[in-house]
Amino acid sequence: MGMFDVTALGELLIDFTENGTSGQGNPLFEANPGGAPCNVLAMLAKLGRQTAFIGKVGKDFFGEQLKNAIQEVGINSDYLLMDEEVHTTLAMVHTLPDGDRDFSFYRNPGADMMLTEDEIPENLIAGSKIFHFGTLSMTHEGVRAATKKAVALAKKNGVLISFDPNLRPPLWKSLEEAREQVTYGISNCDILKISDNEIQWYTGEEDFDDGIRRLKELHDVPLILLSMGREGSRAYYKDLRVEAAPFLQENTIETTGAGDTFGACCLNSVLEYGLDNLNEEKLMQMLVYANAAASIITTKKGALRVMPTKDEIEDFMV
Repeated sequence: MGMFDVTALGELLIDFTENGTSGQGNPLFEANPGGAPCNVLAMLAKLGRQTAFIGKVGKDFFGEQLKNAIQEVGINSDYLLMDEEVHTTLAMVHTLPDGDRDFSFYRNPGADMMLTEDEIPENLIAGSKIFHFGTLSMTHEGVRAATKKAVALAKKNGVLISFDPNLRPPLWKSLEEAREQVTYGISNCDILKISDNEIQWYTGEEDFDDGIRRLKELHDVPLILLSMGREGSRAYYKDLRVEAAPFLQENTIETTGAGDTFGACCLNSVLEYGLDNLNEEKLMQMLVYANAAASIITTKKGALRVMPTKDEIEDFMV
């Protein structure tokens, strides 16, 4: 059991991030490989885990770039398919003055939406310790059916399920539809990574603890990881609530991939300790390590190719 530590399904796309202006005063954009599921896998690969990705890119210049990028960082690309008809999905990332981001997607359709149920590799999922997914693979019917088939296979084979809503409102027909699919994810996962604004949106509670309490009344999720940006992070496990302070950086340039880096480090701890016997000390170690790694990634452009190494994280924590 467990050829792969973590298999993820979802979007692999090009994030065009601003990188200065041209001689004519036009904004210059850098084509960074991106997509939350592969960011998670890239960080896990840096920590020595065996990872695999299920998804689709276009058979085009950017699709080739993405395939090369995930291979380069050590993610298994055997289940990355290339669509002959539909181009690779693109996202324009506009960085706001506070380092936060605004997204515009070129995805009508994009290749990542074209994954179908019959393209889901049963043996790969059955042979993984953790299966990870988000909601970008649930915005449209075909890829949603593929995602749900993968989740059902993971459940059937006793694979731990990790979910990060990673809500991108512009990609949904309506926020009601988004809420339905987020509810599906939460009700089927063992490990939920959710951000401060997502918990407020989902539960309608301003206070995070109230929001998590409300969430737990509706869904029995064994481990909930709350990322709060500049406020640090919390873990909710059984009746424990553990909070770790952030590592604030002077030289933060953008927050791309910070949540994914944080989530990946938490999954690494779950692989190390198991989900059944976590305690306050282990949860605290998990959060501090994950906060440190997430802080480092905010000092780099992009995420997938520049995840920190174990040594970098440990040196930074000292």
